[in-house]
Amino acid sequence: MSRGRVGVIVAPANPSAEPELTRLLGSRADMHVTRFPVRHGTALAERLESYNSALPAMVWAFDGLQLNALVMACSEPRYLLGPDEDRDQCARLGEATGVPFASATLATREAMEHAQVSDIVLVSPYQPWLTDLAERFWKTAGLNVTQVLQVRAKDGYSPYAVTPRELISQVELAELPGDAVLLFTGTGMATLPVLERLSTGNDRVLLTSNLCTAWWALSRALGRPVTLNRVPYRRHMAAQGRRTA
Repeated sequence: MSRGRVGVIVAPANPSAEPELTRLLGSRADMHVTRFPVRHGTALAERLESYNSALPAMVWAFDGLQLNALVMACSEPRYLLGPDEDRDQCARLGEATGVPFASATLATREAMEHAQVSDIVLVSPYQPWLTDLAERFWKTAGLNVTQVLQVRAKDGYSPYAVTPRELISQVELAELPGDAVLLFTGTGMATLPVLERLSTGNDRVLLTSNLCTAWWALSRALGRPVTLNRVPYRRHMAAQGRRTA
């Protein structure tokens, strides 16, 4: 079976992008990863700006490896930009390398267009100032952000530290509409373990940065459209139940 190759650029300490993308890509594509340079002792905003600045050079980190798709699995830096600048830079980098390229935010944007999503509840693990930028980004992109839910780890705002249990608890306490579209932003926050629980007994659409990034990458790596399952665990869990019955 022919397998695609996906290049992935991640932040140095991101604990979730690779495990979740590996699971989502499955047997259909191999993943090859490089990381942004470490910037010890810098404030978050400066560090995020450095990732945007480093990106044009990072797309060449795979040298002669033949890739079918290339993604920046890191949402936070792109919220310092506008959606048009984000899209335009992705187009330029794809043209320069000859490999289709998308940031996590562009992949998410195209996934929502594919799913015909217009209204979202933004679920953000970021610090308040960065959550504000994320909200502005999606509104500028033409989406109606009906509500913003900030989630926290035990010790504060940190996408890498939010546990699935904390995420589930805070979403459930928010009592969000049963038919809402929830966008979980952040490739570093573990989201796959929460999808089944948060989609049970309701008609919500659950989208995550990693889910959308994998959908975009697979569509390019395989050279054909991939169906984006709105709640990816529902069908999978039902099939599991039938096999074990």
